[in-house]
Amino acid sequence: MPLSWTSPMPGRIAAAMVALTLAGCKNQTPPPAPPLEVGVVTVHPQSVAVTTELPGRTSPYLVAQVRARVTGIVLHRNFREGSHVRANQSLFQIDAAPYQAALDSATAALQKAAANQTSTALQAKRYKALVASHAVSSQDYANAVAAEKQAAADVAAGKAAVAIARLNLGYTDVSAPISGIIGVSDVTPGAYVQSDAATLMATIQQIDPIYVDLTESTTDLLRMRDELANGRLQAAGPNEARVRLVLENGALYPLAGKLQFTDITVDQSTGSVRLRAVFPNPGRVLLPGMFVRARVEEGINDRAILVPQVGVTHDAKGTPTALIVGTDQKVQLKPLVANRVRGTDWVVDSGLRPGDRVIVAGQQKVKPGMTVRAVEQPPLVASTDGAAAQAGRSTGAAPADND
Repeated sequence: MPLSWTSPMPGRIAAAMVALTLAGCKNQTPPPAPPLEVGVVTVHPQSVAVTTELPGRTSPYLVAQVRARVTGIVLHRNFREGSHVRANQSLFQIDAAPYQAALDSATAALQKAAANQTSTALQAKRYKALVASHAVSSQDYANAVAAEKQAAADVAAGKAAVAIARLNLGYTDVSAPISGIIGVSDVTPGAYVQSDAATLMATIQQIDPIYVDLTESTTDLLRMRDELANGRLQAAGPNEARVRLVLENGALYPLAGKLQFTDITVDQSTGSVRLRAVFPNPGRVLLPGMFVRARVEEGINDRAILVPQVGVTHDAKGTPTALIVGTDQKVQLKPLVANRVRGTDWVVDSGLRPGDRVIVAGQQKVKPGMTVRAVEQPPLVASTDGAAAQAGRSTGAAPADND
């Protein structure tokens, strides 16, 4: 059988071609990865009301302690505890019989003194005519004149005694000195009250309007004055700052108040000064002694830069920082000075310039120096993210309402 022979060249050529193809693939450089996409918000200066949240307690606008001004037995109580009473409304009736008798006695003494004054006046008048004709001595005339003056003095004293007796009789009907809410009665019918001890009978408090006493540290007060002096803040007007209240349950009190005055004395134990605000309280929601937090408008910052809270982080030292995208599309880390929150935004005092692009989405994926592609985020998206960030913020700065 004849032998067949096949040339090995075609197989070797195919193997060589495969090897060349693989070598070519190894030498090719992969295409560069596209820059990471981040969401940014471009910041611009705007006018912002600067607020400070301060602790405080409510206190009555007026308070009056009803005390006994005469001594005696309480016969009647003429009010319901916890009710609203009007000024001059009768509250208690003290036994008036002894004081009526004292008034009658003083009146009778006055009438006697008045009769004596009439008699001495007539005698002095007769002696004046007789002394001219030497019918009576000058000494007798002088005695008559002195008796007339003494009788006039007795009449004046009698009138004063009658007035005192009438006052004491009036004090037996104990009336309300002010309008307001009257508390628990401290005495009951049958109780013995004394004017010398000024026995407390009841307390009336007016709570519409109502005061809120606040405390502010001297550090914050000096900072605010420095900002006003440097022009970073514009004063809203002397003692005209609006104040809002946050109640103990976290609810916002619906009615705004006004800052009435700032004390000039610093409490040496706390290093703080007292501020007083006044609030309308028609529904009696605010009661004396309640703990509240007040948001006081210190002034207007017309060059404030707002940054969504989601775009601000804090380093290990607690310094607020933000990542921005520079003009070269590279990420930069900026330390900030931000001590206040307005709604869902931080109010940045320094560290950013108008036109800076702050990263608010995707900052977890980038580091300073990386090249990124910035995509402007709608304000609504930034505010929503900021609201989520506000719920977990650890700073002591208090959010201000946007009313």
